[in-house]
Amino acid sequence: MITNLLRAGLVTAAVALAGCNASDIEQVTTVGTVKAEKQLSAKRVAELQKKGMTRTSPIIARIFKEEAKLEIWKQKTNGRYDIVASYNICKMSGKLGPKFIEGDRQAPEGFYTVRPSQMNPNSSYHLAFNIGYPNAYDRANGRGGTNLMVHGGCSSSGCFAVSDQEIEEIYAFGREAFRGGQTEFQVQSFPFRMTAANMARYRNDPNFEFWTMLKEGYDQFELTKVPPKVDVCEKRYVFNRIPEGTATFSPTGACPPSAQPNTLTTAYQSYAKNYDAAFAVAAKKGDKVPPKPSIAGLNEANIVSDWTKKRARGERISIEPPSMNADGTVTQTSRMGRIDSPAGRKQAALDAAAAKKAQDEADKAAVELAKAEEKKRLAEETQAAEAAAKVAETTATTGEQVVEPASADATPAEGSGFLSGARKRIVNIFGS
Repeated sequence: MITNLLRAGLVTAAVALAGCNASDIEQVTTVGTVKAEKQLSAKRVAELQKKGMTRTSPIIARIFKEEAKLEIWKQKTNGRYDIVASYNICKMSGKLGPKFIEGDRQAPEGFYTVRPSQMNPNSSYHLAFNIGYPNAYDRANGRGGTNLMVHGGCSSSGCFAVSDQEIEEIYAFGREAFRGGQTEFQVQSFPFRMTAANMARYRNDPNFEFWTMLKEGYDQFELTKVPPKVDVCEKRYVFNRIPEGTATFSPTGACPPSAQPNTLTTAYQSYAKNYDAAFAVAAKKGDKVPPKPSIAGLNEANIVSDWTKKRARGERISIEPPSMNADGTVTQTSRMGRIDSPAGRKQAALDAAAAKKAQDEADKAAVELAKAEEKKRLAEETQAAEAAAKVAETTATTGEQVVEPASADATPAEGSGFLSGARKRIVNIFGS
């Protein structure tokens, strides 16, 4: 069956080996520094030979986010691929789920293509290669972003980062495959290993339909150990399909009449039957391992992208990007800060200047208010003094003693000072 599968239109490897552009390969493999020319170890080459591979045989890369693994597979002399190395992804931003827009900090999921021109020997992250995002599927679905890499440095904002030592070997695998005649290699990026148990764990995730589509390509590689032929039509992936006659695939157009090799179709149907049974059992048992967070679609991508833009401007924002919950609410950490960068320091200076200006204006307003209150107090004191002077003048002219009236409820007592004063006033008026 395997021989038939290899003959029946699974042409990715043949296409990748055809039409090698030597000048492109030389451009990306000899212009770089010594680190880009580091050779595979003698031990690694011996391991390849034991598996029926050569140092320059074609490769593919597979990435599993949840497991934080990047695998390199190489082609054997029988045409099938086998794993030769596995690396820990030491840094990867975002959540499970695809990348939607620039700035959402998501690492892509899907099937991508790396060509010689995407290899970067002069990367600021030691070494790097661009995985080819956005691909035809991403563009057809309005998704975008730039510079999505596998690189060293263990630092990431939407990329897959490994250690410097590991990127040197990964880079060497790609470089040697290109020098051996491969013109492009496939990168398969998945949220997790797409077993029945894992798919059952994520059966209620908003990205489940997208992941089910990716799983068809995943399964066909698991069956054949040959990179699937990948096309896009009707804004979805299709795998290992050969269009009839001269028909072609259009990412946004209707899928043309096409067929898969009969042997592959039969093998896949048997595989799918066993998978469905295993999925049902796993779903019934429940989730022993809780699923990890995933992106809640374009809405969350827009929120995180806005956070990223503010961060790039150096604004004070939450230390961690916001996250959208299942009910549509947004969670954001209370701890605030800004990135220590030229933009951050510039924005900090602008914020400090604005704060000083606001404080100066507040101080000036306080001084003006104090002056106004002092002026009012002096006016009131002057008015009171003038009133007192008039009372004194009246007393001196009439000879009367001005007495403040008693309160209405006061009850004078016999012989009190009040009666004594009253008698004096009566004597003054009528005589003794």
